[in-house]
Amino acid sequence: MATKVYIVYYSTYGHVEKLAREIEKGAASVEGVEAKLWQVPETLPEEVLAKLGAPPKSDAPIITPNELPEADGFLFGFPTRFGSMAAQFKAFFDATGGLWRTQSLAGKPAGFFYSTSSQGGGQETTPLTSITQLVHHGLIFVPIGYTFGGGMFEMEKVKGGSPYGAGTYAGDGSRQPSELELAQAFHQGKYFAGIAKKLKGSQ
Repeated sequence: MATKVYIVYYSTYGHVEKLAREIEKGAASVEGVEAKLWQVPETLPEEVLAKLGAPPKSDAPIITPNELPEADGFLFGFPTRFGSMAAQFKAFFDATGGLWRTQSLAGKPAGFFYSTSSQGGGQETTPLTSITQLVHHGLIFVPIGYTFGGGMFEMEKVKGGSPYGAGTYAGDGSRQPSELELAQAFHQGKYFAGIAKKLKGSQ
């Protein structure tokens, strides 16, 4: 039976979505792993999104909390807001109280990927402050550490991400994920899927 990895994300301008799609490819490259993309519900009205200049949402299905227990592992992605996850994703986690009460997600692996506007904008604090969500559910946090190798030490070019997970810099919104950032996202998906598969096989 395939190991199911859900890549669940929220993206305002598409930066996190681009990482999510590379992560999906990386996870799907592991034999015996089934990767699926999901979006969390938008909380902003259409007129507000239009004023923000946000593009239309992708065709990835909208997830509900009740669908989470079907998966064997999760990679959660979101833009940062003042060093922590965006309100849309926090609202989704806030709706998982029923799963918390029954500990339906306990023992399953989970990780993070993210987007910030600047180098000091939360590439490490965003996943760090998000770990509390995993702890209450009994989820097992899986960072990528320095498994991406030399790409983790890039100093000549601007590169998002950290040992916590893949990341990108959006700047004023015009900057798109670089090839190196996308490669790190692919690596995270592949690395995480391998761990999720091992954990499922040991049960």
